[in-house]
Order: sequence, then C-alpha cells, then structure tokens
Amino acid sequence: MEPRITVITLGVDDLERAVAFYRDGLGWPTQGIIGTEFENGAVAFFSLQGGLRLALWPRRSLAADTGLPPQQPTSALEVSLGHNVDSRDAVDTLMRRAAQAGARTVKPAQDTFYGGYAGYFLDPEGHLWEVVFNPGLAALG
Repeated sequence: MEPRITVITLGVDDLERAVAFYRDGLGWPTQGIIGTEFENGAVAFFSLQGGLRLALWPRRSLAADTGLPPQQPTSALEVSLGHNVDSRDAVDTLMRRAAQAGARTVKPAQDTFYGGYAGYFLDPEGHLWEVVFNPGLAALG
C-alpha cells in the first residue's frame, strides 16, 4: 500500500457551525455544504495543500456509513491535527483568529522543547489542533 492520505474527515455534531468556523472564522475556502439531497449525504470539503482535503461530515452520517454505533466515546487526545506556519507571529495570529471564531485555547502559544513555537486549540466540535512554527520542518522543505 502506498502511504497516501487524500481526505481527513472530521465527524461533527453541528455541520453548519463547523463550516462557519473553518470558512468564516479561519478563512478557508469551500463550496459550502453539498449533498443535502441524499440521506446522510450532507458534507463540506475544504481544499488544503498538496491536493489534501478536509471533510466535515455529521457524526450520525459517519456512523450510518460505517455501521459503528453513533455514541462512541470520544476524546480530543485521539488525534491532533497540525497546522505548520512559517513564523512565531503567524502562530500568534492564527491562534487569535481561531479563538475569535469560537475555538477554545487549550495551550497558549509558547516556546517548545525542540526550538519551535506552538499552541493548541479545540475547534467548536472538540477537535484538537496544534498551530506550530517548527524551524526543523522548514529546513526539510
């Protein structure tokens, strides 16, 4: 199997609120919610770098599609999504923007043990994001 990820899907309880956070709050482009004509089909996609897409899909729809029970226990520590930026100032700017859009700051941006600068927030649906300037990753290109 070739290691390739093309879509990251986040299960959400309130699709409209989640779309508003990423579209209006963070400024990510999207065509909005599509697929509403299909049962369990409503979804929103956001184009990311390198052809990667972020999908927001109601948890109840994800449960229906997979056959898993809809009330699985969830924890923000199951997955962390990293958003790498090119400066400390960019970390601070994105952390502020996320908070203004409704995110909850988990850990304010600060120096890291590896020489970077990072902070964490939870989006309105409880997904954990790290905003990070990592000079080591920048050097890898």
